[in-house]
Amino acid sequence: GGSSSGVAVAVQSLCQDMGVIFMAGLTHSNDTTGKDKRRYGFRHFFNAYMSGQALGPILAEEYGKDRRAYHLTADYTWGWTQEESIKNSTEGLGWETVEAVRTPLGAGDFSQYLTPVLNSGADVLILNHYGGDMVNSLRQAVTQFDMRSKQVNGKDFQIVVPLFSELMAQGAGEAVKGILGTANWDWKLDNAATKAFSKSFGEEYGSPPSQAAHTCYVQTLLYANAAETAGTFYPPELIKALEGFEFDGMGNGPTLYRAEDHQCFKDVLVVRGKQEPTNQFDLMEIVK
Repeated sequence: GGSSSGVAVAVQSLCQDMGVIFMAGLTHSNDTTGKDKRRYGFRHFFNAYMSGQALGPILAEEYGKDRRAYHLTADYTWGWTQEESIKNSTEGLGWETVEAVRTPLGAGDFSQYLTPVLNSGADVLILNHYGGDMVNSLRQAVTQFDMRSKQVNGKDFQIVVPLFSELMAQGAGEAVKGILGTANWDWKLDNAATKAFSKSFGEEYGSPPSQAAHTCYVQTLLYANAAETAGTFYPPELIKALEGFEFDGMGNGPTLYRAEDHQCFKDVLVVRGKQEPTNQFDLMEIVK
C-alpha cells in the first residue's frame, strides 16, 4: 500500500505498532527507509537520493556544468528529500541553486509560482512535483509560460522532472517532449521478466503496466516468496527471509534487499519524453 510517501511513512509506522509487515508501494522519499525506517517496513521502489545520483551526471553531460537552477517543490516529505537530493547532486557538479520555493500539494494552478522564474536569472527549472502537480506545473511552464523557447544567460532554458512515469507523461501530453527525469522501471525494458509481466498485464487490463503497478506486484511476489522460504506467516521470520535477500528476474536486474534499512538496490533508469512517440503508451525513452 501507499501511493504517497506521506501516506507510506504513516502506514509503515502504524504497521510497526501492530506487528504487521508493510510492503511499501509507491513511495520515493528518502525518509521511508531513512529517518522514518521501521523494522516491519520494506521498500522495493527506489528513492530520491538514487534519482539525484543517476540524473545529475546526465544533466551535466547534456546541459553543461555552468547552470543556475530554480526549484519548485511539493511541500511534504517526498518533495523535501527530492529537492535536497537533486540539489546536492547538481551543486556537486557545479550548478548554482538560485531559489527553492515550496508549493502546496494539489495547488492546481502554479502561475504565481512560475511567474518569478524567468526573472530570477535561473536557466533551469526543476519541478520536484509528482502526479497531478507535475502534470499541471509542467503543462503551464511549457504552454502558458513558453519557458522552453526562452534563452537565459546565453543558454536554452531547460526543465527537469526528477521523478517520472508513463502515466504522468500521458497527462502532460506534448509538454513532456524532451524532458529528462528518472524512473524505477519501464515496460519497454528488453528482458524476459519485463516482457512476461507486460504481456500478462496488458492482456488483463488492456494497457501496459505502470512503474507503480510493477513495484506493487513485485512486492507481493517478494512477500509470498519470503513466506514460502520461512515456511510461516510469522512476521519476525519473514523479516529474516527478506533482509539481505538477493534476487533477479523481476525486470530491474540484480537486486538486493539491504538488511540495514530494507531498501532495494538496483539500476535506476534515466528517461526522457519522446519527441515522436508511436502511441499513447510509448511516451518515454530510456536514456541510460
